[in-house]
Amino acid sequence: MPASVADVLVERHLVTPDQLAAAKAAADSSGDSVLNVLVRQGAVARKEVVRCTVEAAGMEFVEVMDAGLDPALTALLTGDQARRYGVIPYRMADGTLTVIADSQTALDWHVRDDLQQITHHPVDFACALKSEIDARINLEYRAEAELGALVRDILDDGPAVDILAPVASSTDAPLVRYVNLLLAQAISDNASDIHVEPTENTIRIRFRIDGVLKEMAPAPKEIQSAIISRLKIMADMNIAERRVPQDGRLSVNSGGRKIDLRVSSVPTVWGEKIVMRILDNTAATLGLSELGFSPANLAEWRDAYTRPYGMLIVSGPTGSGKSTTLYATINAIARTEVNVVTVEDPVEYRIPGINQVQVNAKAGLTFASALRSLLRADPDIILIGEIRDYETAQIDIESALTGHLVLTTIHTNDSASVVTRLIEMGVEPFLVGSALTCASGQRLTRRLCEVCKAPVEKSPAHLAAVGFNLPPGIEPTFYDPVGCSSCAQTGFRGRIAMHEVMPMSEEIANLTLRRAASTEIQQAAVAGGMRTLRQDGWLKVAEGLTTIPEVLRVVS
Repeated sequence: MPASVADVLVERHLVTPDQLAAAKAAADSSGDSVLNVLVRQGAVARKEVVRCTVEAAGMEFVEVMDAGLDPALTALLTGDQARRYGVIPYRMADGTLTVIADSQTALDWHVRDDLQQITHHPVDFACALKSEIDARINLEYRAEAELGALVRDILDDGPAVDILAPVASSTDAPLVRYVNLLLAQAISDNASDIHVEPTENTIRIRFRIDGVLKEMAPAPKEIQSAIISRLKIMADMNIAERRVPQDGRLSVNSGGRKIDLRVSSVPTVWGEKIVMRILDNTAATLGLSELGFSPANLAEWRDAYTRPYGMLIVSGPTGSGKSTTLYATINAIARTEVNVVTVEDPVEYRIPGINQVQVNAKAGLTFASALRSLLRADPDIILIGEIRDYETAQIDIESALTGHLVLTTIHTNDSASVVTRLIEMGVEPFLVGSALTCASGQRLTRRLCEVCKAPVEKSPAHLAAVGFNLPPGIEPTFYDPVGCSSCAQTGFRGRIAMHEVMPMSEEIANLTLRRAASTEIQQAAVAGGMRTLRQDGWLKVAEGLTTIPEVLRVVS
């Protein structure tokens, strides 16, 4: 390692002299490089090591994800060329084109010569992390044109080509590249699901981005069997069985992250439909402060989960982020001194240090039977994926009453309906009032893209028509979506949760005993200070995080 790199690391206070000395000693004994040892020990981030190494060599380091790019320059390369060489055009000065590449590519004179012939300009290099370059390429260059070219290559191979041959022969085969590029584009777009749907004449491909399905370029019917078989092979599914649904799982690396995909196939009249659920493991490590809780709601929720026992229920429809909220809560309270167990169907995110149980109904392992067994394993905190029946609800409540902290979900429209749903399942009202500590309702709304959102004025008449109201003293700032390369031209990137948190007060407990309607319970909760889902949405609009139509779309 050049001495100048070590000097820069120490001079910038990224590494202490003691850390550097310890890394050198570890490197001498293991045979690894000092830089790798420093990164592995957590002394410094890999990006900072690369930055210092590049700058010590007299080259420029660029934060490529934040860099402003000129569309006229990025157009000098096609998406296929940018991906093949791992570069992206950055700026033009005095006729010389500067492209961003990783440090190894920047030293490859073959790449320089090729780029100069393609762009017809002298080429210079700036450097960035390879994973970030790949992510920015996926943002700047949409995959549709390359996917179309790969489809033509697959068709040129002829319909009689063995679909297993590309898998066994080369990762450069058109079919393999097509599927890999499809997955990469979906991950880059922050899609949560990929739908591959055979129709009568084509293969319909859609991404669910921020909760809304977006149609991509279709694929021809002639390659349907090849694409579906390739996906099933990757997910370790039986390609010979096409008559019954199947489930599988696969993992890919994208931008330095491990991404798990849960794959399911369903036979339709036009062939097997494949749905891939993209499970970004970073969601399992989120903190509650990152989920969009308002300070008041977070304080109420924290007061509930810091108690030694009781039951906390998150409600909402499928896809409203209930599991993410439970995982974030577990992350906030799990520690070595407590025994945390979960029962889930399915286990989407693997969390180190947590005992997670997968429901298997065919084997007789249901939520209720698993929970009964786990109660004999001395748990302190229990997470149940969902309350689906009376038996599970009853055991959850008994667990909460006998000194356990129970976190679970239920499908209701709001937090007040949690109480009535439990009673409708057959649970005695006095047990619900005693065991339930807090109920939270939530929805996910799309978050405005910070790069392209534009301020806009809203007339008082329009605000009155939609019932927009805020607490006194808050001045709203309204924005509209625009669309850019960072958000796949949608105007939105990511989602944010709206919450209504209803702690079990004495008044609500009395209403529960009287089997009061959910509307009456909600009125009492609002009178006690709870903000409804829509009111919490208006706060998100006032902060410039989302739009009025988005709140109205997801909250009735």
